[in-house]
Amino acid sequence: MDVVHEWFDVLDRSAEKIAKHTDVPYLEGLVMTADNIVWEKTDPEAIERELQTLYKRLYRLETSAEQVRKALQLSILKGMKNASQPQHQMTPDAVALFISYLVNKFPLKDGWTLLDPAVGTGNLLTCVLNHAQKKYGQAQGVDVDELLIKLALSSVNLQQHDVELYRQDSLRPLLIDPVDIVLCDLPYGVYYDKENAKRFKTATTEKPLSQFLMIEQALSYTKPGGFLIFIIPNDLFAMDNDRLLHAVIQEAGIVLGILQLPKTMFRHADFAKSLLLLRKKGDGVKTPRQALLAELPSFKNREAMTAMMSRINQWFGENFSDGQ
Repeated sequence: MDVVHEWFDVLDRSAEKIAKHTDVPYLEGLVMTADNIVWEKTDPEAIERELQTLYKRLYRLETSAEQVRKALQLSILKGMKNASQPQHQMTPDAVALFISYLVNKFPLKDGWTLLDPAVGTGNLLTCVLNHAQKKYGQAQGVDVDELLIKLALSSVNLQQHDVELYRQDSLRPLLIDPVDIVLCDLPYGVYYDKENAKRFKTATTEKPLSQFLMIEQALSYTKPGGFLIFIIPNDLFAMDNDRLLHAVIQEAGIVLGILQLPKTMFRHADFAKSLLLLRKKGDGVKTPRQALLAELPSFKNREAMTAMMSRINQWFGENFSDGQ
């Protein structure tokens, strides 16, 4: 059994035992499991011996943060499959890895900062941190969902990342300084708080859309010259009938590119998504001669992906060769 599956087996068995003994859902059992491992305890005491036997299997392993992330991801996916709510979804691993690759193409310096304003389980954020080629200085995540933020905390603690997590509505004022990079798997739908939505230029009177508001919010928490990557529905801009989103992006940012995710990832074309790459305007920030527009091949097609990444590398080399 490899390290990832060894970790998954321990996490899974422990979550099952705790859930059964304490009569909580599997995902809550998983959160308690993570706390046990991080803080070296065995709660609940009634099954202490069983849990100790499980956790001892981990102590002899040499494990990387990325291996822990993958194991925890498998456990969370199992829990979500059995008792998922519509908002409980995880950024697919292939997409998270590709976003990590894009982040490493940006001209970042050691100490760069990161924000995920819809952090969910923390899978996207920790994947990017695990693959970062430059040392990050500070990383922060925000989510309004109590269970998701607990899972995100479990994830960053097990992977030993220094991440600040906040449970709150991401579209309210955040006590966060502007960052170098914003990543966000955009929430989708009508925003429930019409009064708060009035603060935003992208809000329509009747149906303020969370996906529009989040992009505007993210731009306001990005440093001049900073970068943003959003996972967006393919029809995002088609929804912008009043061109409110266009106006906000044009005023504060630069569209670097739009990369359509492989169609094979989605059961129906209506649910297909893309990656939107933006840059916050600032002194010395140049607009690319041409935006990076492409339809990504299947991530399983190595030859096609190698050719695509070569094209993307060339684009970044042409537009950021001076480190700007």
